[in-house]
Amino acid sequence: MTGRGRTCKAKSPDTKCAKSKSKPEEMKHESPPRCTRKDFKEEKQKGATKEQKPKEQKKTCGTDEKPSAQTIRKEKTTKHFTEEVSKQQSTPADNKKAPVQGRQAETCAGRAETTESVTKSKKMQPKGTTEDSPKTTKEKKCVRKEQSREEKTKVQPDDIKTAKTCTTKDKIPETKIQPLRPKENSKADRCDGKVDTILFTTLEKLKIKRDEKSYTSKVVNELVDAILSHLKQNTQCFKEAEPLRTGSYYENLKISNPDEFDVMLAIPVDRVDVSPFGDDGAFYSVNLKRGNIPLKKFEESSTLSASKMLDEFRAEVKECAKKYTGWEVKRKKKGCPAVTLIRTVQSVTVSLDIVLSLVIKSSWPSFTKEGLQIDSWLGTKVKREYKWLPYYLVPKFEGTGTEEKDGVLAKDTWRVSFSHVEKAMLKNHGSQKTCCEKEGERCCRKDCLKLLKHLLSLLKEKNSSFEKFCSYHAKTTLLQACCSRTKDTDWRASSLSQCFRLLLEDFVSHLEEGKLNNFFIPTQNLLSSLSRNKCNSLARCIREECDMGFPIFK
Repeated sequence: MTGRGRTCKAKSPDTKCAKSKSKPEEMKHESPPRCTRKDFKEEKQKGATKEQKPKEQKKTCGTDEKPSAQTIRKEKTTKHFTEEVSKQQSTPADNKKAPVQGRQAETCAGRAETTESVTKSKKMQPKGTTEDSPKTTKEKKCVRKEQSREEKTKVQPDDIKTAKTCTTKDKIPETKIQPLRPKENSKADRCDGKVDTILFTTLEKLKIKRDEKSYTSKVVNELVDAILSHLKQNTQCFKEAEPLRTGSYYENLKISNPDEFDVMLAIPVDRVDVSPFGDDGAFYSVNLKRGNIPLKKFEESSTLSASKMLDEFRAEVKECAKKYTGWEVKRKKKGCPAVTLIRTVQSVTVSLDIVLSLVIKSSWPSFTKEGLQIDSWLGTKVKREYKWLPYYLVPKFEGTGTEEKDGVLAKDTWRVSFSHVEKAMLKNHGSQKTCCEKEGERCCRKDCLKLLKHLLSLLKEKNSSFEKFCSYHAKTTLLQACCSRTKDTDWRASSLSQCFRLLLEDFVSHLEEGKLNNFFIPTQNLLSSLSRNKCNSLARCIREECDMGFPIFK
């Protein structure tokens, strides 16, 4: 043991390691430690005791000369320490720290002793052994485990509290997320369920029985075939007429009863000039060129008169219908292109419209350029195929028929018709070609149109001022809706009430705006002949029915 007055001379190798491994900041701030009382007092006066206490220096000096039993135990237990311990103690980050005081100084000295023992054991190894032997790898794992334990012990309680609060805050939003759909027992869900029940029940009532449909169609087809044979045998100008069955019945859109049938008898014409009559692009005048000799008798100043041709056609159909008992020809309506025949079949009054038409096998009029916007719905290829089809002209006019433009009267003009394209679109209405087929998923496009037509007919029965609103307005609204909601998933059969409400919103917006453009000729407004008051009145009635859950269907 050394006395108080003697200086600490570290002759043993342990003291050398302690001196070499001491931190550079201690060497800078401290003078070589002296154990004399005189020097200790001077250092105390200068404030050197703030860095390191003399009592602790005495302990380290004593342990350097004669290691205690505790240090001997540390040497035995810490022989597995590797070079990483010495590297971590000699890093620049550690050198920047304040001088070690108290127990930290003891631990530094103990680590220095252990590292020296490790280096001695490495020197004793044979030359053939590598550094990463199985023993050293085990030692490295032990070092990492002890380091992780030390890091865990360094975590302050405040940090733990903050970590807990952060994790709890992160979990709070997960518990507060509300479901997107309302609860099943909510009021809105019950209302939607009632509406679904009403709509599906109404559709079941609107279905036509198969037996009634087949029997009625058989009676109608017999008369149509008879008229065609009569025209071919007894006339020159109508003998080339070909039937074109169009309308709601042949589009599978007929509701309630099979009581309305539309058949166009189309007469092909060649070498004609078609000129627009008016600015909306819906009406045209037809000028005959060389040829078309049978139609020359209907010519009025080089213009094919629609009124003259329709009068003779009507007379031939009426003569043929006399041979068939039960059929009656209705009185002619101004501006109507059809000859209407009626008959009672199984207590149902059946109406058959025989429509005179011309087949124009040339490019469509220029007014149709911006129409038929089905590219995103049915595709550009289908649109191109439709554009290559001929179009039809029917003897229909608006107003009194006395309006004259360029020497042509309105009653002698023809209205363009694309009923054959409408039929093709409604039969193949899906963006996916398997829509409503056996292999495909069923949609509700046609169901929505049936419900809208039925709603319109019931409102017309209640209010006679709505008589001029027709099913063609509803059909045009559906075609435009299909172009805005193009995917089949937008028209799922299970979403009938939602899709029907959207279709009603489209129809009501057209009525309130007073504008419903022709699907093929956007320049023509189908509501132009109807007053704004009537349009607003119908829109108000539809809104009331929609808000009240369609009590009119009950």
